[in-house]
Amino acid sequence: MVSANGVSLSPHALAAENRGFDTGIGRKLCAGVDSGLLPHLHAVLAERGGETVLESYGTGPDENWGVPLGEVRFGAQTLHDLRSVSKSIVSLLYGIALERGDVPRLDTPLLELFPGYEDLAEDPQRNRLTVEHALTMTLGMDWDETRPYTDPENSEIAMERAPDRLRYILERPFVADPGTRWIYSGGATALIGAILESGTGRKLPDLAREVLFGPLDITRFEWSAGPDGTHSPASGLRLNAPDLLKIGRLVLDNGLHAGRRLVPEAWIAASLTPVIATGEGPDYGYFWFCGQAPVPALGGPTPWFAGFGNGGQRLWLCPKADVAAVIFSGNYNAWNAWVAPTRVWSEIILANLREA
Repeated sequence: MVSANGVSLSPHALAAENRGFDTGIGRKLCAGVDSGLLPHLHAVLAERGGETVLESYGTGPDENWGVPLGEVRFGAQTLHDLRSVSKSIVSLLYGIALERGDVPRLDTPLLELFPGYEDLAEDPQRNRLTVEHALTMTLGMDWDETRPYTDPENSEIAMERAPDRLRYILERPFVADPGTRWIYSGGATALIGAILESGTGRKLPDLAREVLFGPLDITRFEWSAGPDGTHSPASGLRLNAPDLLKIGRLVLDNGLHAGRRLVPEAWIAASLTPVIATGEGPDYGYFWFCGQAPVPALGGPTPWFAGFGNGGQRLWLCPKADVAAVIFSGNYNAWNAWVAPTRVWSEIILANLREA
């Protein structure tokens, strides 16, 4: 099926019915696209219990970490920016490395892990910062990513261009006590990425390939790097939709894949436990958003967890329904980029679940 706006829909009606979904879920997605209520969608992929129930791909302009790619016809093998969904995958990598003893415990003071910044260590408040503060974005330091990522005053962009990215992050002035306020920060993720690389002796792409992507049979990916050659843990990963969905299934299965433990179950549970309110609706765990959405088939508001990325990138998970979904979009740097992915998740996927 192809919608009037060129969105192709793969037939999964039988699987949808077998997995407790309305068989018209695909037609409803196409209708939403054609009506203009679901603009900028590049890919929508959903599964329940490991079986695909919804799959569609569109055509539209795209970017690779801000570099225009022109008009792209998307498909199952098309790599796509995850943007900040990258953070959620970095969280999984930290959990794996922690279990192996390669990285420090979460209560470890941050400045102990970054020698060479003795002047910053003279600040008692800065000495209170821990690994957990970075994982939960509760460093309490000034950081502004509300500006478009085309703006050099955006803190993540300024960090990428700084002569010393670690100093740029660690010397930010405090606007709250550590642990008391959530401030969205790619700098926090950059610190975790640096700890991972130092502790494991691997660059992020190599570490991911060894401990996560390889075991999941994810063979094609890209990881963008800044001018200094540092791969961006905050926003640089590119995967195709089916491979990102594999990661969603891994989390829903509490870190198991094909009977093999890839991520510690305790880390999955901790990552998806709300630690701090964001003030923007959902709460936050270890680089995962934690919220609720109405699921009529389950009797009302039901917890979900997600990685969110600029432009409308989403990895949605609903453990109670055993549903995972990937949404790729091209609405980069737009204030309303969250609208269409949220409608797809709530009004198309969860609303068309008919059996618990």
